[in-house]
Amino acid sequence: MALELTGKLLQKMPPQSGQSAKGAWSKQEFVLETQESYPRKVCLSVWGADKVAELGAIAEGEVLKVSFNLESRSFNERWYTDVRAWRIERLNTMNQEGDGAYPPNHPLPYSDPGYLDTDASSEVDDLPF
Repeated sequence: MALELTGKLLQKMPPQSGQSAKGAWSKQEFVLETQESYPRKVCLSVWGADKVAELGAIAEGEVLKVSFNLESRSFNERWYTDVRAWRIERLNTMNQEGDGAYPPNHPLPYSDPGYLDTDASSEVDDLPF
């Protein structure tokens, strides 16, 4: 199962590494904030020295498209879910003025100014009953 998320890189945790029976391993976790009407924060991880190095070259605040897999496993009668990124693509993070904001024509969270409109009298009643 391959899934994708687009969002802003909020935080990178320190890389972790160790030695197992199969050899050396390394991983790094990072937090991505989605760009939806109601943004969500998702913690993902990359495994392997090459993927950790790739993530190290990306700055916090950049807009990314991340392809990932979900996998759960059981240990001591508890279930653990891993959100493992296998591809990270940088999206154009500069707008036309070059101020580092979201790309032009990109849907931003809460981009509709009407979401704050609390005046019920301004709404059109289009209900059939």
